[in-house]
Amino acid sequence: MTSNLGNEILRAEELVRPWIVQTELRASPIGGTGGLYLKLENTQHTGSFKARGALNKLLRMSPAARAGGVVTASTGNHGAAVAYAAGKLGISARIVVSTAADPGKVAAIRALGGQVQAFDEDSSLAEVRARRLAEAEGIPYISPYNDLEVVAGQGTVGVELARQLPRADAVFIALGGGGLLAGVAAHLAEHWPGVTIVGCSPENSAVMIHSLRAGRILEMASQPTLSDGTAGGVEPGAITFELCRQYAGDLVTVTEAEIRQAMGLVFETHHLMVEGAAGVALAAYLRQVDRWRGKTVVVILCGGNVNPGEFEE
Repeated sequence: MTSNLGNEILRAEELVRPWIVQTELRASPIGGTGGLYLKLENTQHTGSFKARGALNKLLRMSPAARAGGVVTASTGNHGAAVAYAAGKLGISARIVVSTAADPGKVAAIRALGGQVQAFDEDSSLAEVRARRLAEAEGIPYISPYNDLEVVAGQGTVGVELARQLPRADAVFIALGGGGLLAGVAAHLAEHWPGVTIVGCSPENSAVMIHSLRAGRILEMASQPTLSDGTAGGVEPGAITFELCRQYAGDLVTVTEAEIRQAMGLVFETHHLMVEGAAGVALAAYLRQVDRWRGKTVVVILCGGNVNPGEFEE
């Protein structure tokens, strides 16, 4: 799958390039190491890297396959991305969400034209429900991460990084279902040999990290977290599990206090508001800051869709 994924990422780069923003790679003094760069995916269309995967998936579909619309499940960012991509292509998108999803993100989905269906379930159960709806109605289901074309779209972040920097020693990536880590790592493994890919999750919801350590996908309950973009379970049989197991050189979990502090540091230092999942990646770096002194490190700020109240104690 690895070589195939590499080819799919390059194909995705050609396909989605006219539709997405090449986001800035900004040097940052945070941590005081002098070698930190922030990849500002919070400035991507819909405020998240997810637009890349959604666009690649929908652009790859035939007009006939798009005709009846699409359905997906999402805690917010993926749903917004699918609604955005569908709107650009003139098709309908139904988004199944948990009632625990961030209200601001759900409102954004609706504003982008997505048809929201909310259920009082964990996000992983919302995925099951969305798949059943798709099967019953004969329309495509767009997975947030368990789809090679979606993962390839997220991998275009890695393509940009390899163009923007000659080399990095480590890349810190928020880890939920694993689509971003899998796609970015698959590309960088060929272009930055020896780079350490660090998967980062909140302690309150680290299902993929616990699964990787156990060697199998686990069913686990999650606690509330500022990092709603990475929260919830991992779909059984997810293709990202083996990819994350192959590419993640280190795994780090962080507390809610560390996430909040990292979000605040980005705002204070760069005047940018980032969401909890972005804070997770920076918080993980700050936990390991001494390890990376004198090295070049990239932290991917994966999204910026945040309720301002989350900055308050």
